[in-house]
Amino acid sequence: MDARPSTTAKQADAHARTGLMLGIGAYGLWGLLPIYFKLIAAVPAVAIVAHRIVWSMVALGLLVAVTRGWRQVRQAVSHGATARLLLLTSMLIATNWLIYVYAVNSGHILAGSLGYYLNPLANILLGRFVLKEPLSRLQWLAVAIAAIGVSVLAAGALSHLWISLTLCISFALYGLLRKIAKVEATAGLTIETGFLLLPAAGWLLWTSGGSEPIWGRNTLELGLLLLAGVASTVPLLLFTAAARRLRYSTLGILQFLAPTLQFLVAVFLYGEEFSGAHAIAFGAIWTAATLYLISSLKQARPPLPE
Repeated sequence: MDARPSTTAKQADAHARTGLMLGIGAYGLWGLLPIYFKLIAAVPAVAIVAHRIVWSMVALGLLVAVTRGWRQVRQAVSHGATARLLLLTSMLIATNWLIYVYAVNSGHILAGSLGYYLNPLANILLGRFVLKEPLSRLQWLAVAIAAIGVSVLAAGALSHLWISLTLCISFALYGLLRKIAKVEATAGLTIETGFLLLPAAGWLLWTSGGSEPIWGRNTLELGLLLLAGVASTVPLLLFTAAARRLRYSTLGILQFLAPTLQFLVAVFLYGEEFSGAHAIAFGAIWTAATLYLISSLKQARPPLPE
């Protein structure tokens, strides 16, 4: 019997490898995003999110025009179930953005980091119970160890736990629904942003005459606000493309990269407190990630030829 992998198997492997690189890119960029938002901390969180939406729409419009993707956008919008699903995901991602920007600019990056540490656990459980993706005993052990680590961290952050839980739930549900939605990454994100464009632009126009620096205090801050669309769009496109190529539970473990980078940025760049609970949680979470990845690699290894 020919033990060489079939063309279909090779294509599946290439598809998964591409998804892995896309996922690493998305979570790496998200992990460093607090640095960007700290540079415009004087701008209210709602204004930053509104700018993200408006300028993301500009960036996505250009991208769709260049790639000739308007047909996919029209097809998705004309499909009622898909359009309703994307309306829901647009509200979830807007909520996630607003809470996250608030957490960063109010000095609670670690609370945001905890939310994204919780998120992979939610993804793994959604993958198991909603998408019926099986978990091995070693993977269940990884989930349990990570849950213990997050619980220790949560016990020391109860006053800001609402930030963590809101970020976790909103993004876990967003990722799940985007995986289910029958629409490509760019078209789907364009439709989501389109749903949010009118309220975002209207809010900016309505509040521009006030005393708050809605457009920044200087040229640098204005430039960063105008580039917020690119900073928001690129990692989301990478994420939604990765979500369509990887098992959702695998994507969940990969997501530990972003909160770890956020955690390091919070402690070493901005001097947020690093407690004993943080040290325990950090060790437990990365032990869990290592166990889960080992188990995933064992499952992906092809059987030896007889």
